[in-house]
Amino acid sequence: MIRPVLTEVGIFLIPFVLYALFLLATSKGVTESASWPARVILKLLIAAFILVILSLILLAHFSGAAPTATYTPAHMENGKLVPGQNK
Repeated sequence: MIRPVLTEVGIFLIPFVLYALFLLATSKGVTESASWPARVILKLLIAAFILVILSLILLAHFSGAAPTATYTPAHMENGKLVPGQNK
């Protein structure tokens, strides 16, 4: 459960990291408050939320089994463990 949460946090931080890299590349102070005005932070927040929402939509739409698949749980067959599978 922690991996999807960390993935979404990482996706949320992408715009902020890219802006910090932009500030480093243009020789402006990353730690200066003048480089992080409220307007820029608001735009970065909006971009971050859009990225997170899109990633969640893509995750829900393209992950998992096909809609018509039937899940067979793991079971013992002839003395051997057969893993669960989608049929």
